[in-house]
Amino acid sequence: MKFKYSTLSYQTDAVNSVVNVFKGQPYHDLFSYQRDTGTSHKGTNILDLLGYGNAPVELTEGQLLENIHAIQDQYNIHRSSHLTNPMGCCSLDVEMETGTGKTYVYIKTMYELNRQYGWNKFMVVVPSIAIREGVRKSFETMEDHFMEEYGKKARFFVYNSANLTDIDNYSTSTDLSVMIINVQAFNARGKDARRIRMELDAFQSRRPIDVIQANHPILILDEPQKMGGNKTQQSLKEFSPLFTLNYSATHKEHHDMVYVLDAVDAYRLQLVKKIEVTGFEIKNLQGNNGYLFLEEIKTDRHHPPKAKLEFEVRQQQKISRKTRVVAVDDDLYSLSNELEQYKGYHVSEINPVTNSLTFTNGVKIEKGMICSNGQEEELLRRIQIRETIRSHFAKEQELFHKGIKTLSLFFIDKVDHYRKYDDEGNELPSEYGTMFEEEYRRIREENRELFDSAYQDYLDSISVEKTHAGYFSIDKKGRSVDSKVKRGDESSDDESAYDLILKDKEKLLSLDNPVRFIFSHSALREGWDNPNVFQICTLKHGGDSSTNKRQEVGRGLRLCVNQDGTRMDERVLGDQVQQINKLTVIASDGYETFVRDLQKDISDTLYDRPSVITAKYFTGKKITVQGQPHTITEAEASKILIYLAKHDYISDDGHVTDTYKTDEANHVLKPVTPDLQGMEAGIHVLVQRIFDPEAMAAMIENGHATKTPANQLNGNFYKDEFQALWHAINHKYTYIVQFDSQELIANAALALDAKLKVSRLVYAVKTGKQKDQWTAEDMKQGNGFVKEKMDQPLTEVKIAQGSQVKYDLVGKIAAETHLTRRTVVAILQRIKPATFGQYQANPEEFIARSIQLINEQKATLIVDQITYNKTSGTYDNSIFTAEKYQDITRAFPAKKGIQDYVFTDGYAEKSVERKFAENLELDSKVVVYAKLPRGFQIPTPVGNYAPDWAIAFQKGTVKHVYFIAETKGSLSSLDLRPIEQAKIQCAHKLFSMLASEDVVYHEVTTYDDLIRVLS
Repeated sequence: MKFKYSTLSYQTDAVNSVVNVFKGQPYHDLFSYQRDTGTSHKGTNILDLLGYGNAPVELTEGQLLENIHAIQDQYNIHRSSHLTNPMGCCSLDVEMETGTGKTYVYIKTMYELNRQYGWNKFMVVVPSIAIREGVRKSFETMEDHFMEEYGKKARFFVYNSANLTDIDNYSTSTDLSVMIINVQAFNARGKDARRIRMELDAFQSRRPIDVIQANHPILILDEPQKMGGNKTQQSLKEFSPLFTLNYSATHKEHHDMVYVLDAVDAYRLQLVKKIEVTGFEIKNLQGNNGYLFLEEIKTDRHHPPKAKLEFEVRQQQKISRKTRVVAVDDDLYSLSNELEQYKGYHVSEINPVTNSLTFTNGVKIEKGMICSNGQEEELLRRIQIRETIRSHFAKEQELFHKGIKTLSLFFIDKVDHYRKYDDEGNELPSEYGTMFEEEYRRIREENRELFDSAYQDYLDSISVEKTHAGYFSIDKKGRSVDSKVKRGDESSDDESAYDLILKDKEKLLSLDNPVRFIFSHSALREGWDNPNVFQICTLKHGGDSSTNKRQEVGRGLRLCVNQDGTRMDERVLGDQVQQINKLTVIASDGYETFVRDLQKDISDTLYDRPSVITAKYFTGKKITVQGQPHTITEAEASKILIYLAKHDYISDDGHVTDTYKTDEANHVLKPVTPDLQGMEAGIHVLVQRIFDPEAMAAMIENGHATKTPANQLNGNFYKDEFQALWHAINHKYTYIVQFDSQELIANAALALDAKLKVSRLVYAVKTGKQKDQWTAEDMKQGNGFVKEKMDQPLTEVKIAQGSQVKYDLVGKIAAETHLTRRTVVAILQRIKPATFGQYQANPEEFIARSIQLINEQKATLIVDQITYNKTSGTYDNSIFTAEKYQDITRAFPAKKGIQDYVFTDGYAEKSVERKFAENLELDSKVVVYAKLPRGFQIPTPVGNYAPDWAIAFQKGTVKHVYFIAETKGSLSSLDLRPIEQAKIQCAHKLFSMLASEDVVYHEVTTYDDLIRVLS
C-alpha cells in the first residue's frame, strides 16, 4: 500500500500565502560561496571549495510588509502593524488545524520557493524525536508525488552528529536540500554542549553549526509553540536563517500571520473527523450498596424498552458481575439471588429518550454511569476498555466492507499496567492486557450473530493475543519503560519508542496486519498520527490539561484512507465524510468535563472572529469575483445585510440563525439579488467566518446520546392533498394470474440448459524447489523457493457419494417459485442429463440458480395476464414510522415531506434518490410528498414490490395531481433484471386500475424525467 496524495485548494492557498510574500524577488540559480573545508582543503580543486546557499532577500522591509498586507487582505486576516523579524528578514505564521496536511503544505512550499526564486537550502526544526521521524516519513511517502509535479526530488536527511559528511553534502549540493533536526540536537550549552558546537577532529576541526549557517537556510519551525524558550530561540538564531516559517495549529507567539485554517474552518469544510465523546461517571450510592453499570437502552417497535444492566449476582460460592437485560417491574434483589444491597431496586421506568433507568427507591442511573461499591479505578478502566472494543466492532464491520482498516488507541498512565516483567526479564500477564483480552472475547461472542459472514471470518482469522500491541520506550534490556520526559518539557527524547509505528505506518493500515488496538504511554501524544484511528481511550487519572486532551484527540483527526491509500474525503464520500470519519473518544472523566476542557482549548486558540454581522464587517473585505479580486464597498455591504435579513439568515442582533445553517447544510441558500451576483461564494465564506458558539458544540457529539431521534409524522401528513392521495392508494390487493403452464415448462427447461452453471471444487498443481544457494536474506524476503512449473490442468475434486444432508429439491423450488410440485417436476424432467447431473456436485447452488432462472422465465409470461382485486385491508399510518435508522445524520431534512427527515438509499450525497428529494423540495408545484416505506408493498407473482415516492402537486399546475414514482439509476431493459422489470410492469397494471384519473405511476431516473411525464 502507498499513500495517494493530491493537492487540495486550501493547501494551495496556504502555499501561495507564503510564496507571494516575496513577490518581486529575482530568481537566483546556484548562489555560490567559498565554504570552510577545514584543515583538509590544501591542494583541493577550487570547485570543491564552493558551497551553494540561499541568495539574500533583495526586497526592502517596506516591500515585504506591503506584500504581507496584500495577502492578509486577501484572506481577511488582521493587518500586521510592522514587520516581525526575530530570525531572518521576516517570520511568517501559518495556522493549520491538526490533520489538515500541515507537513504536506510546507514541503510543497519548499518546492515552490525553489521554483520561483531559486532558494534551495531548507532546515526543518522540530521539538521532539516523534515529530522528526514523522517528518522524515512524510518526505519518503511524498517523494514520488512531488517528483510528478516538479520533476525533481528533495535531498533530505536527518541530522546526526555521527554522520557529519551529510552536512558537507548539504552545503555542496545544487539540488533542493533539506536538513531535519530536533531541538535536543543543538539546544544545550556549556558543560552539556552538543557536538554541533564543537570543533571536531573528525570534521576537519570545524564546528558543524558554522558549516550549516553559511548556507543561510530557510528555517521551518514545526510546532514552534514548543520551542519558545529563550535558550531555544537564541540557538535558532545561530543558524543565520534567511527567514523563518512557523507552522502550527496553536501558535503562542504571533508574528506576521499569512494563512489561517483553524479548528472550526477545518470541521466546517469536512477536512477532519467529527469527534464523538463517551464519558463515564462514578456514583457512590449511600450505604452498603452494590455495583451497577447501565450499558445500553434497547428499543424495538414491537416491545417496550429494555435495559442492558451489569450488576452483581450471587453464585454457588462467589459473587460475580453479570450483564442482564432487564425490563420494567424486574427486581434486582430477586435477579441477584437475594443480595441484600439490591433490596428496593425494583425497575420502575426505562427511558430511551434520556437514556436512563429509574428504580422504585428513587435511584436513577444513566447510560455510562457506574454506581460503585468502592472499586472505582478498576471498574472504570474495565468499562472504558469494554466500550472502546464495542465502538471498534460497531465501526469496523461497516468500514471493513469499504476496505478501511480500523484502529483504536489507548493512552495509559503507567507502562507496567500493560507490560510487566519478572526479575529475569520474562514478560508477565498485565492488568490492562488481561482486561482487554477478557472483554474482547466476551464482546466478540456476544455480537457474533450480528456480524455478517465475511466480517466474522475476518475476526476469526485474528487471535486476540495478536490484535493488541504496545508501543513504548525500550530500556537497555529490551523492556518497555515509561518514556523519559524532562521537567518543564512536554517532549520525550527516547528514539526507540517510535520506530515501528512511524516507519511501518502503511503496514499498520493493511487489513492483513492483525494489530488493531494500540497501547501507548506519552510516546504517541504528539508527532504521530494515523488516519485510521477511530477510537481513542484515555486509561489515565484525571488532571490532564485541556491542551493534553487536544493533543491526544489530534492523533485521530486525520481523514482515513482505504487499502489503496486513497483518502476518504469529500471527493469520494460527498456529504457523508463525517459520518464515515468519526473519532470516538472514550474519556476517563465525565462527558461534560471532557468536552468543556476540549472546547475551551479549541476556543482559546481560534483565530479572532467577530461574533455579530454588521455592514461594517463586510465593508472593505476582499473576495474573488469571476477570478478577480474585489473589495466590498459600503453600498454592497448594506445590500448584503438586507439580503441576509430578508431571508431570516441573521437575527435582529446580527447573529447567524438556524435557518441559514439549515439552508447552507442542505445547499439551498436563497439566491442573492442581481447586483450581488458573482459575489455569492465570497459572501457566504464571510458569513461562515462569524464566531458561532453552537458550531463549537456541533463539532463534538455525546457518544451516549440516542442515535436516532423519533421521525414522527408532521403536519404535512394531514394536509388535504396528501390525505386524498393516501386514501387513493392505501389499500391492500390480491392478484390472479393466468399463464400457459406448458409454455413456462418449455421455456424454463431451455433456460436451465443454457444458463445453469454450478461451480465445482478444483485444484491446480504448482511445482517448485529450494534454491541451490539458500541465504537468510532469501528466507526473510520469501524467496527461498523457486517455482518451476504449473503445467497441469485444473483437476476436479471427487467427493465420495452418500452425503448425510437430505434435500427436498422439488419442494424447495416449488416454494420459492410459487409453482406446483407437478410443474417443477415437469421442468426438471425436460432438462438434459448433464444439466441435472450438476445437482450432485453442489445441491445448494443448483437449487438457488434454478429458482432464479425459473422465476425470470415466469416473469416474462405473467405481466399481460395479471388482474388485481382490492381487499378490505388498508395500511396503518404507523408504517411510516416503523422503520428505524441508526444515524439521523444520514437523512435529508425535509420541509415538504410528511416526516421531518427523508432517508434516501445510498450513502453518497448525490445518489439518485437524494437528488430527487432535493428537487421535490425546490419545486414550487409540489405541495407534499412521502418516501414510501418498505412496509407499503404491492404483491406480484415474482415477489412483493415497494415503489419509492408518493407526491401531491398543486391542482392546475400539472396534468396529474397525484403521482407514484419509482426512481432508478437506469431504466434500460438491459440494466434491469427480468424479475425487476416484471415487478414494475405489475405496478403499472395496478395503478392503471385505480378509479381516480389523477393518480399515475411511472418509473423515472431523474426529476426532469418526472416533469416530462407530468407534461
